Amino acid sequence: MSISLKFPDGAERSYDNGVTPLAVAEGISKSLAKKVVAAKIDGAWWDLTRPLERSGKFELVTRDSADGLEILRHDAAHVLAQAVQDLFPGTQVTIGPTVEDGFYYDFARDEPFSTDDFPKIEARMREIVDADLPIKREVWDRDDAIAHFNSIGETFKAQIIDDIIP
Repeated sequence: MSISLKFPDGAERSYDNGVTPLAVAEGISKSLAKKVVAAKIDGAWWDLTRPLERSGKFELVTRDSADGLEILRHDAAHVLAQAVQDLFPGTQVTIGPTVEDGFYYDFARDEPFSTDDFPKIEARMREIVDADLPIKREVWDRDDAIAHFNSIGETFKAQIIDDIIP
């Protein structure tokens, strides 16, 4: 079975059902594949390795677009959170949104961070990025996610899920 993708320029192309956005980008050009960070199908966000299983309006989102920059900032916030938790066990992550000029993360811990901590955090962030680990999409049942985060002491994350997901 095949799907039909309609691109922003009006071009329409057929692909095998299950093709990934990354494979679509690679089929267009290697340079595009290096710049793409996500895709949209009928306006819904799609990560690069998630199979496409329906036809629709399709857009590749590159890192040099406003949406692409927001995705990179979001990912950087997660890298920051991982670095802090690696270096300072027991630190809870609270909320870490992207903002107009970057991103931030709030952390809950007994002692405040000092300026001496920043170079260590930055170095750990570089190590995480250099490891080039895959970002894996997981879909969890709401109650299972709340139970999981509570079980690992991430009460703020559990509360956020409880507040925003009916």
